[in-house]
Amino acid sequence: MSNVIDRFLEYVRMDTESADETGCFPSTEGQKDLGRLLADQLRKMGASDVVFDEAYCYVYGVIPSNLPKDREVPSIGFIAHMDTSPAVSGKNIKPRILENYDGNDILLNEEKNIVLSVSDNPELPGLKGKSLIVTDGTTLLGADDKAGVAEIMEMAQYFLSHPDVAHGKICIGFTPDEEVGQGVDHFDVEGFGADFAYTVDGGALGELEYENFNAAGVKLTVNGYSVHPGSAKNKMLNAVLLAQEFQSLLPVHENPASTEGYEGFFHPDSINGSTEKVVVDYIIRDHSREKFEQKKAFFFKCADFLNEKYGRQIFVVDMKDSYYNMKEKILPENAHLIDNAVKAMEQAGVVPVISPIRGGTDGARLSFMGLPCPNLCTGGANFHGRFEYACVESMESCVEILKNIVLLYAEK
Repeated sequence: MSNVIDRFLEYVRMDTESADETGCFPSTEGQKDLGRLLADQLRKMGASDVVFDEAYCYVYGVIPSNLPKDREVPSIGFIAHMDTSPAVSGKNIKPRILENYDGNDILLNEEKNIVLSVSDNPELPGLKGKSLIVTDGTTLLGADDKAGVAEIMEMAQYFLSHPDVAHGKICIGFTPDEEVGQGVDHFDVEGFGADFAYTVDGGALGELEYENFNAAGVKLTVNGYSVHPGSAKNKMLNAVLLAQEFQSLLPVHENPASTEGYEGFFHPDSINGSTEKVVVDYIIRDHSREKFEQKKAFFFKCADFLNEKYGRQIFVVDMKDSYYNMKEKILPENAHLIDNAVKAMEQAGVVPVISPIRGGTDGARLSFMGLPCPNLCTGGANFHGRFEYACVESMESCVEILKNIVLLYAEK
């Protein structure tokens, strides 16, 4: 098996699951274990300026340019995140390599009858004859984003062990807590030292993304009025029913289950409470900044309408923007990032598939922090779930894509 797969299998066995609302950064200590390991491995490879940020759990490293001093080319960065999603357990991951896959259903766990089915994953027959890395169905795999971490590390090893291959300055960064939305809160863009970068945090081979949602998070508090049900007529204001009434005002088809591509949505992500008080956490998404602002304004309008209807301040909206569409920072002035990624893929025999991200990445925030940063594929699929898998051959191709990008910028 190739070195990138050996690295990947080592990394996924480490528990780096992040956690929501711990009040800590990073949110879990396990991420630091991987960060220290990566920093140590970079030093042993011979990378320069290797730093493990003990306080915030960032890993930085540099592969210095070996070009003549009179040749100046851009410094290119590659970034991946070390944490795994808290949506499904990342503890005691048991990866298994299924060689020469036959294109049929995959029995992940006989005892629990957990099956990765072709009916739910119609792309699987297209991977017939390749090798897939799967789990036992009780955890996620962690390809999001340890596949990206492993691929960047393997790319770094190549250039450090082949000093005869000409290249410009390569900057490497690994971040914590991407899955809980705080991955670049303390990222040192200036210290990182890159002119441009790529996050290696996508899915299927060929994916190239430079558009993502504009995003906002909303905490809707519904203040009811509770009295004994036996004497509640014309008195009780049931916060559960009021929350339901609020939801009924939102466009019925603008939800994740009814949208795709560039279509945005309102998503009630969680709800807690009782008759007296209900709190609903919403997320609002749209690729268009104009439509995004319209959605936010409409949300407030719904609250104002119902507050006026009931003659009191029942609905309280706490809304915060999360990130914006990085396309604003990529095109047109940094279109070379996309052009070179396309060329790099074609050189590796990969067909580029450019599509919008129906979510966000660290790269979206980094782009607005002054580091234009589109997103590249990793070869993984079904992220955040027990049916997550990665394709060995795709991961190996992703390493070639990263190497090709570096070489393309060295030609400038």
